[in-house]
Amino acid sequence: MSSNEKPIVALMYDFDKTLCTKDMQEYGFIPELGMTTADFWREANGLTDKDGMDGILAYMFMMVKMSRLHEVPITRQTLNKLGEGIEYFPGVISWFDRISAYGESKGVQIEHYIVSSGVKEIIDGSKIAKFFKKIYVCEFKYDYNGLIEWPKIAVNYTAKTQFLFRINKGVLDITTSSDKELNQYTPEVERRVPFSNMIYIGDGLTDVPCMKLVKVNGGQAIAVYNPEQENGINVAKNLIKDNRVNFACPANYDEGSRLDNIVKTIIDKVKAVETLQRM
Repeated sequence: MSSNEKPIVALMYDFDKTLCTKDMQEYGFIPELGMTTADFWREANGLTDKDGMDGILAYMFMMVKMSRLHEVPITRQTLNKLGEGIEYFPGVISWFDRISAYGESKGVQIEHYIVSSGVKEIIDGSKIAKFFKKIYVCEFKYDYNGLIEWPKIAVNYTAKTQFLFRINKGVLDITTSSDKELNQYTPEVERRVPFSNMIYIGDGLTDVPCMKLVKVNGGQAIAVYNPEQENGINVAKNLIKDNRVNFACPANYDEGSRLDNIVKTIIDKVKAVETLQRM
């Protein structure tokens, strides 16, 4: 890092039940099929349990199958439209600008990323899509009529970790040539965002590979939970007990909240470490 470069802090978020209050398909897609949430997920999970299908591919396949079965045409545009109905935890809408401004005031560059098993087309239509430097999630392929046809990119729980290395090395675009660059050896000092400058925020066991990767490499992993749901609270407690995360707190992104204070303190620490290294 040259003397005039700012340290970069990368905040990486899961999406469902981390930023928004439930799985994104439940806000509009599943109700439009005339199915209950329980029925949809029971069918998707059945593909995993009976046929051994990857869980993420199973739910994406179910979206394609049910849209055809129930004659509900799904296009990129209809999925984008569903993103408009997403409901967020307190403070989420203003969070990204506030944290970026705080980093700027401390001489730290803040970057926001989504690393999730959700649907990109839905997130692209959300109010908060514009705040992210990169969105790494599942995507669909569309046929010549523009209708949803097949899963194009499936991001399961362990596959999420490759995107942390992309952020770490600054190899952000997914191409054949970038895969080669990603897998080449890069000395730690030449990596764009050290793991120690990473913060991963997620809600549960599906985030554990990313949480653990960040934590063991000196970064910070934060488990958030809905304080009104006992199961989420218990999951967060176990993640702390099992030493998989550094912090656990309610999914409240308001200024002055516990999460707000934790993230700002981590930013302060990154800046202090960078200052000491220069000295």
